[in-house]
Amino acid sequence: MIIWVIFISFILLFLALDLGVFNKTPHIISTKEASIWTLIWISIALCFSLLIFIIFKNDWVDNPTNLTPVDASLKYITGYLIELSLSIDNIFVIAVIFSSFKIPQKHQHRVLFWGIIGAIVFRALMIFFGVTLFIKFEWITYLFGIFLIFTAIKLFFSKEDNEFNPKKGFLYRVLGKIIPISSTVESEYFFIRKKHLLVATPLFLVLILIEFTDVLFAFDSIPAILAITTNPFIVFSSNILAILGLRSMYFFLSNMTSKFIYIKYSLVAILSFVGVKLLLSHSYKFPEWVSLTFIFFALFLGVLVSLKSKKNIKDD
Repeated sequence: MIIWVIFISFILLFLALDLGVFNKTPHIISTKEASIWTLIWISIALCFSLLIFIIFKNDWVDNPTNLTPVDASLKYITGYLIELSLSIDNIFVIAVIFSSFKIPQKHQHRVLFWGIIGAIVFRALMIFFGVTLFIKFEWITYLFGIFLIFTAIKLFFSKEDNEFNPKKGFLYRVLGKIIPISSTVESEYFFIRKKHLLVATPLFLVLILIEFTDVLFAFDSIPAILAITTNPFIVFSSNILAILGLRSMYFFLSNMTSKFIYIKYSLVAILSFVGVKLLLSHSYKFPEWVSLTFIFFALFLGVLVSLKSKKNIKDD
């Protein structure tokens, strides 16, 4: 239990430093700053696998499935890579939401910060109930496996020209009926007073939309990582560290999403592989190195083909 407390305390401490020290004044996140923070978070997440090894070697957390320290570390890295890769689509949607509501870049970090807080709470609840379902009802693995394969097929046939417009969404219309919403961004605040009336700014509306989309994406990512392991600490830590790195990765990739046009097919391959792994989980166990290699290779191939395709277009 003490490991959980230490881990959560570390997360809360960094979030407090992030908003209160590193980003106390709203500013535009440069590509250089985003690159540095992306590298820092990926390094922290990968180095955490060594702590996972030590934690499981000393039995500092519950280990109901009797994972060896090596297996625990490999499962953590695999889960982290899955969460990171599935975040790419989330980044694209966030970029569209910010663009649709014309949110200034200097205020985007603040919205993402509070979005991260909400995402941590929602993910924790979904992981808790998801692990419980997997442990109590073995047949749920088949259901999740079919769901992931269906998601992969849907993603494969989705068209890029289907433009997403959050202003036409159900959530936008409902919120507009509950509370008055200002049409312009006047400050970094989520609420302002106009003529003694409390009015929500577009920042608040965008925050709610981002929270909602994160919940939707979690329905894909949580089953995917539960296919790797049902150990609560590994699932939670890999999820949270991937989410914490999402903000810097957003600023790093938001202007580059068009360059990685074939990443979509990497995600299709990863979701399909994990879905098949779930369907075969009771008859065959894939070695962890196979899962890790497949995920890494799928991502690498998607990035490589995307960059080569862009280069060929420029040469033409």
